[in-house]
Amino acid sequence: MARTLGPGPDGYGSSVAVTAKVFEYAVELDGGGRLTIPGGGQLVPPEGWTADHLLLAALVRCSLDSFAYHARRAGHTATASGSAQGTITKSGPDDRYRFVSIAVRIDAQLQPRATDTAALVAKAERDCFVGASLVVKPEYEWHVS
Repeated sequence: MARTLGPGPDGYGSSVAVTAKVFEYAVELDGGGRLTIPGGGQLVPPEGWTADHLLLAALVRCSLDSFAYHARRAGHTATASGSAQGTITKSGPDDRYRFVSIAVRIDAQLQPRATDTAALVAKAERDCFVGASLVVKPEYEWHVS
């Protein structure tokens, strides 16, 4: 998505296109259930794992990565773990099965410790693109020390 910054009210200036970063990802799933990324390793989900489990795992991973990124920018080192639980049922005007609730719990430690972690938590939730891509908004429970 590009935005154009045009001339000011006086009609002077020049237009500059501002373009957002683009992140592209690819994954392949073969007939044996192995997931592979181009140029990378393979992941074989353990027995019983479904795409729904993988989505919840991706949400936790993305939340942890987002928190660690913002912690680094604020001068901290973050160590964190997390879990997610979701409920799927029919909902919406089309009466299709979808996640209707997702709860995420994150336990994190910051070095050095921070007195106010609310801004870091808010940025982590905002910038986790997996969570931002979901129709249902995840409910986060953060425990940061």
